[in-house]
Amino acid sequence: MNSSLRAAYLDAIGVQAWTLRAPRGVASPQCVAAPEAVAALAAPTESPVLASDWTTLRAQVAACKLCSLCATRTQTVFGVGNPNATWLIVGEAPGAEEDRQGEPFVGRAGQLLNSMLRAIGLARDEVFIANILKCRPPENRDPTPQEAAQCMPYLERQIELLNPRIMLAVGRIAAQNLLHSDLAVGKMRLKIHQFGKSKLPLVVTYHPAYLLRAPTEKRKAWDDLKFAREALKRV
Repeated sequence: MNSSLRAAYLDAIGVQAWTLRAPRGVASPQCVAAPEAVAALAAPTESPVLASDWTTLRAQVAACKLCSLCATRTQTVFGVGNPNATWLIVGEAPGAEEDRQGEPFVGRAGQLLNSMLRAIGLARDEVFIANILKCRPPENRDPTPQEAAQCMPYLERQIELLNPRIMLAVGRIAAQNLLHSDLAVGKMRLKIHQFGKSKLPLVVTYHPAYLLRAPTEKRKAWDDLKFAREALKRV
């Protein structure tokens, strides 16, 4: 990579280049599905993974009452992006702003994620972005194992419909749930993991919200992005 291109990538994610010296709304009080979501479902199904297309799956998520988070959400956060994307970005759960807007990774963390993607030549609308949970946990607490287990079939069905070539897990909670591991991010990064029956290549990196709190770790995130980009060439 030439020096000017490398400098542009580093600038996009807020990493200072160096050289060696000489270098939304009120929460719903009840679990009530939106009428349009219910109407979109041809018939109730026993499993949330039976949707055969994006529209029906989105409606099933919107109508979901599998766990208690339906009582406190403003709306579900299905995911956003290109339904034919090569890259799937998976985070933990919606935050307050995501709950208001109905879209994952907005606000400052979302802006940084966009910059991280641009650093490897990707626009936000070229990838697909989703979360382990489709509803915001109150006070942004960590998802419980039960909540993650109830919601995982939705993500698995999204992956089946999307058929991406690589997944980037951002943050500890996402990585641990996807890989059934209790390791820290630092122990999982810079390795090609596999997810699900399809053995989808998965790379782990830090969550943008963490990078905002610990900007010195951005260089590690840059290494992770480069690693993922190279891993994609081998799959």
